[in-house]
Amino acid sequence: MKVINSVTGPIEVEKLGKTLIHEHLRTRSESVAVQFPHLYDAEKEYRLAMEQVIGVRDRGVKTIFDPSVMGLDRDVRFMKRVSEDSDVQIIAATGIFTFHYLPTRFMSNDIEFMVEQFVRDIEIGIQNSEIKAGFLKCATDVQGVTPDVEKVIRAVARAHHKTGVPIMTHSVPAKENGLLQVQIFEEEGVDLSKVLIGHSGDTDNLDYLEVLLEKGVFIGMDRYGLTASISTEQRNATVRALIERGYVNRMFLSQDYCCTTDRYKPERLKKEAYPDWSMTFLLDKVIPMLLSEGVTAEQINIMMNENVKSWLS
Repeated sequence: MKVINSVTGPIEVEKLGKTLIHEHLRTRSESVAVQFPHLYDAEKEYRLAMEQVIGVRDRGVKTIFDPSVMGLDRDVRFMKRVSEDSDVQIIAATGIFTFHYLPTRFMSNDIEFMVEQFVRDIEIGIQNSEIKAGFLKCATDVQGVTPDVEKVIRAVARAHHKTGVPIMTHSVPAKENGLLQVQIFEEEGVDLSKVLIGHSGDTDNLDYLEVLLEKGVFIGMDRYGLTASISTEQRNATVRALIERGYVNRMFLSQDYCCTTDRYKPERLKKEAYPDWSMTFLLDKVIPMLLSEGVTAEQINIMMNENVKSWLS
C-alpha cells in the first residue's frame, strides 16, 4: 500500500480523502522572526490557523498539503500541533523557496550538499524532529531561472530520484516559466507525472496551459480568492475550458491561503486586499459556482480527491 509522510506519521494514500493541495498554516520572514521575535504572537498565529483548518474540516476536507519550506519559515512542530488539535492530516514539504539568491551555506556548496538536506528531511526528519516531509518544493518567479534558482530545481529533481516523493513548484504563468521548470526536470530525467506546476490558474492563456499539460504534468488552479491579476470568474472559465479539453485528471483546486503572513499585518489588511480569500472560499463559493456552470460532481471529486492519489502513486 502506497503511503506518504504526514506531520503525525505515515498515512495511506487511499486515506487522504478530500484534499486542499496548496495552503499555508503560516508564512513569515525567517530572519525577521529570529531577530525581532516580539513582532510575532505564536498563540494568535495558532488560533488563526486552527480557525481556518477546522473550518475546512467541518466541510469535509481530510488533508492539507502545506508547501512552506526554507524561505517561508517552515515550522513542522507548529504544523503538527495544528494537525493533532484539528484532526486534519497535514503534509509538510522540503525544498527552498527563493526567487533569486541562496544563503551562503548553500551558495558555497554544490548541488549534492543541498540534495542531502532534502533527502534527510524526507527520510530522517525535519528540523531535528521525527517529522518527515512528504513532497518537494521549488520556485521560479519573475526573476526567472537564476543560477541559484536552477540549483534548487536540480537539487529537488535529484532528491525526487532518491526518495520517490513528488514535486510541487511555484511559477508565474505570465512569464510561462512553468515550461522552464519542466525543461530542467526533463534534463534531470524526472517523470513529469510526478510534477505539479503551481499557480497555473493565474492565467487564462489556454495555449500556454495546454502546452504545459501535454508535457504530462499536473497543474495547480490553486489561488482562488486572489484577484489582483485574474478574477474568480476567469479562473472558473479556464477550469471549465480545460475540463472540456479532457484535462480534468490533471488539475488541482486550492487557494494558496496563508492563515497568517508577513505581507499582511495586521490581519485586517489581508481582508481589505482580498475580501473573499480564505481556506473555505473554494468550498463555500467556488465549487457551487462551478457546479452551476456545468462542471459535474464527479469532475469536482476527481480534482479534489482522486488526482492527489495519481500524483503520489
